[in-house]
Amino acid sequence: MKIDPEVCNGCGLCAKDCPVSVVTMADKKAHIADGCVECRTCLRVCPVGAVIDEVVEVPGALVCDRCPVGCAIGPERTGACGRFVNAGGELKRTRPLLTYDQVAGGLQPEPEELIRRPWITAIGAGGTYPDYIPAPYIVADKRDGVDVVTVVTEAPLSYSGLKLKIDTDLEVGPEGAPVRLEGRVVGMVETEEYGSKILAIGGVNRLTGKSGFAAARAVAALANREALTLKVRGGARLEVAVGRPPVINGQTVERMRVGCGSASAGLFAPFFARAADEVIVLDHHITSLFTHHAAGRHLGLKPSGLELTFQRSTPGRYFGTTGHGWGGTDVEDPLAVVAAVDTSLTRPGSTLLITETTGVQAAMYRLDQRGVFQPMELTPAAAQAVAAIAESCQESRVSAVYVGGVGGSARAGVTRYPLRLTRAVHAATAHLTCGGAPVFVLPGGGITFYVDVEQVAHGAFTWVPTPATVAPIEYTMRLDDYRAMGGHVEAVKPFKTLEPVPWSPSKS
Repeated sequence: MKIDPEVCNGCGLCAKDCPVSVVTMADKKAHIADGCVECRTCLRVCPVGAVIDEVVEVPGALVCDRCPVGCAIGPERTGACGRFVNAGGELKRTRPLLTYDQVAGGLQPEPEELIRRPWITAIGAGGTYPDYIPAPYIVADKRDGVDVVTVVTEAPLSYSGLKLKIDTDLEVGPEGAPVRLEGRVVGMVETEEYGSKILAIGGVNRLTGKSGFAAARAVAALANREALTLKVRGGARLEVAVGRPPVINGQTVERMRVGCGSASAGLFAPFFARAADEVIVLDHHITSLFTHHAAGRHLGLKPSGLELTFQRSTPGRYFGTTGHGWGGTDVEDPLAVVAAVDTSLTRPGSTLLITETTGVQAAMYRLDQRGVFQPMELTPAAAQAVAAIAESCQESRVSAVYVGGVGGSARAGVTRYPLRLTRAVHAATAHLTCGGAPVFVLPGGGITFYVDVEQVAHGAFTWVPTPATVAPIEYTMRLDDYRAMGGHVEAVKPFKTLEPVPWSPSKS
């Protein structure tokens, strides 16, 4: 790579982002020193096009094939990721392989089996107010000869919300866009996760804001797996219910994509190699051009003469643009993704398969004598490739995790010394559950947890017009530990004295 000093504006972005720190600034101009691994980070980050894509052969350099970047690593130097070094003409890892025993000391402690299950849940337990009054139920019994206590309460939580995961590659709205219920803002569009859109619903700032009641209702309803209709500003109308397929702008989404376009190239490479002379997998995050992709090259395929309209990331991988077209891109006509065809590399008669990462839509073309792709029926091999994608997709559904902060006054119903409870939860000597379901407690201060709402019984969540959502919370620990933390031991009752009420889970 080289820098054209006449074009360089001295912004320094290339120097800041160079992963091997070989780009320096002098006299407000960028310079590339020895050690460049041809990762092309500078080329992609330069806002004025001052980087010249001119590869300089380095004697003894090795091309790393451990990721799509393909660094050319010189002798005794590391690649862009810092994981591999060219040591004596051989690529080697820069750190040793670690066993579980070597890392176990730094892992989060886990509760002993003795306290993993509460004696009772807080569902139906009610709560206490003000908070210093002992929790409504504190019960104990022996488990494996050890006295174990469970403290339960239905806790009103102002610090609460819900992360709604919607399996789809369809566009729902721009990141950060407000999400409305009945015209009132109850959440926002979050960053996407693999094959899914994420909405953040509720949260303390919304619960205490002017639409707090609507936000609390939305969190409780979704956590209880009730159906809601949400509208994203500048985006889609969503009909969502946890455990069911999402409906986006009236369209029921049946399949979740198997992976991004690049992942699809790697997953289905043997199918693609037989399907057509070139394969494009359209995806709003990473679109793949198969013969240019590492998977195609690994099979010995020569790169075709196609160029795509999207921005290239690494060979055969392109950043898509979001929209309502194929694969969640803005491409309505799949052939429009092809920017140019070099007929010296892609000869007339060559075939092209374009598909989505779900296999829902696919099209095939043959290049005519004028260098123009003409539609054709899918060949059996192409149909088999598309079917392989479709068969590998999971069913789309809506899921959610409830987020609650119980590090506040609700601890007083458990112990007279709330910090001791917080420390016990993080040390795993007190085990927190929500409606009996396992939770993930976020590290750091306080007690903030995530729980999969589908593991909690129907109707377990509600809301109160403070506004706040109400969640069933249980703490289980050894009775000796409960006594040591200043727990309300005087309120402990034998578990066996409780009279169980017949109940069966809802099938709705």
